[in-house]
Amino acid sequence: MVIYEGKAVFEGVAIGKLSVYKKNEETVKRIKVDAPEEEIARYAAAREEAVRQLQALYEKAVKEVGEASAEIFEAHQMMVDDDDFVESVESIIESQGVNAEYAVAETGDNFKKMFEEMDDEYFRGRAADIKDISERIIRILQGNGGAGIESEEPVIVVADDLAPSETVQMDKDKILSFVTVHGSANSHTSILAKTMNIPAIITCSIPLSEEVDGKEAIVDGFEGKVYVEPTPEILAEKQKLAAAEQEKKQLLELLKGKENVTLDGQKINLYANIGNTKDLGLVLKNDAGGIGLFRSEFIYLGSDDYPTEDEQFAIYKQVAETLAGKKVIIRTLDIGADKQADYFKLPAEENPALGLRAIRICLTRPEIFKTQLRAILRASAFGKVSIMFPMIISVDEVKEIQGILAEVKAELDAEGIAYDKKIETGIMIETPASVIMAEELAKEVDFFSIGTNDLTQYTLAIDRQNQSLDKFYDSHHPAILKMLKMVVDAAHKYGKWAGICGELGADLSLTKEFLAMGFDELSVSPGRILPIRKIVRETDVSAYKAGK
Repeated sequence: MVIYEGKAVFEGVAIGKLSVYKKNEETVKRIKVDAPEEEIARYAAAREEAVRQLQALYEKAVKEVGEASAEIFEAHQMMVDDDDFVESVESIIESQGVNAEYAVAETGDNFKKMFEEMDDEYFRGRAADIKDISERIIRILQGNGGAGIESEEPVIVVADDLAPSETVQMDKDKILSFVTVHGSANSHTSILAKTMNIPAIITCSIPLSEEVDGKEAIVDGFEGKVYVEPTPEILAEKQKLAAAEQEKKQLLELLKGKENVTLDGQKINLYANIGNTKDLGLVLKNDAGGIGLFRSEFIYLGSDDYPTEDEQFAIYKQVAETLAGKKVIIRTLDIGADKQADYFKLPAEENPALGLRAIRICLTRPEIFKTQLRAILRASAFGKVSIMFPMIISVDEVKEIQGILAEVKAELDAEGIAYDKKIETGIMIETPASVIMAEELAKEVDFFSIGTNDLTQYTLAIDRQNQSLDKFYDSHHPAILKMLKMVVDAAHKYGKWAGICGELGADLSLTKEFLAMGFDELSVSPGRILPIRKIVRETDVSAYKAGK
């Protein structure tokens, strides 16, 4: 047995096989061959398999994240069979008498350089696609099948780290746990683990090699340890722990359908945070009262180009209809910082967390903003939809947004397109500026939702993605808690409701404190709904305040 240690970011126990997540990078050697025609045949077979894989990915993506996100796989299918590309590979095999892998790699490099040197931005953007299809074909030729999770059974995913764009394509049903070598407690991997309600460990010393790939292991999300090839004694111990956790979950199931009301009658709404339509099942399964944060940027991250109005509308409409009259708060796109989409062609920034991101992109590129607003407004005719704007720092920004929203509404009215004329609009409070200006902002909007991840980062002047600063990152810092109270008081002063949609909202050690502060709503990962409901129903807020 070998034990690897890291930092636990979500509790629980997972038992299963390890699967090292394969990045799209393959080592290719130049090998002389005696029968070039056989290599050409191997290449043709690999092309067919690549097209089959891409078609399967396309069909999966259409169901999970919509057609806009799936189009990239359709485009890649066409590129695999591009005549110029195919002829170049076959020519290298025949003229140089080399293996198909080398010919594909050489052609891929040549075409990638050619596209990168073009003046047209669109064609420069195709360089990454060439790299992707080349590596897919090489993996197939080398017998590696495909990137990512290659297993018919659920596995423990081991990776260096995972970008948001990588997790979009993962089959969530095949993941028991995440273990990463890098990452931070606030990384997307951590947030995804919490959404899926599975244990996760970051900054783990585990090797990304055949040394662990495929081996039986245990992830203990309480201790922050990975046991590879555990002894019978350790296995029995952790199986008992897993069974106890399962029993707790079953007891929590009894809370489904119950009100979120304290012993002394204080009510609070418990909503769910989601990133795509695939998460809707988790929302319903965990009995969330609605969706407090639909991260619309994942529609953009999963797409190769700007998603159209109709593509976005179809996704928002599906969410609204599935929630059947429950509230759905859609956050407008929050691209930038750690969430990058190449086709936005954002400028390189020394500090992207303080740069062109979120509402700043929307207000400097109004055509993108209007397209999304039209789609959201159209979807509001099919359910109880609200709009939330991120990264607000001033009243002027809110008034500019309201002006653009009014223009879009006027366009829809002129076209006779239905939407909720009284649609609720709110803002995210995630900067110290918005906290200080909370009273002024409360006069302009219907609600506040606090993004505690960024608010903590900006208040403490600590990059939340920098794992070396984790010891200094204190989400319970008194300054943060004071700010939360300031925001909820400002909202209530002007008759508006206030909630929390950041990760701090799911911190069970603070649930009673949030009730005492008077929050109207907590929007959390679906798996946190029932544990929070349990605390709410067992709390006497008056007694808690008296005992502080």
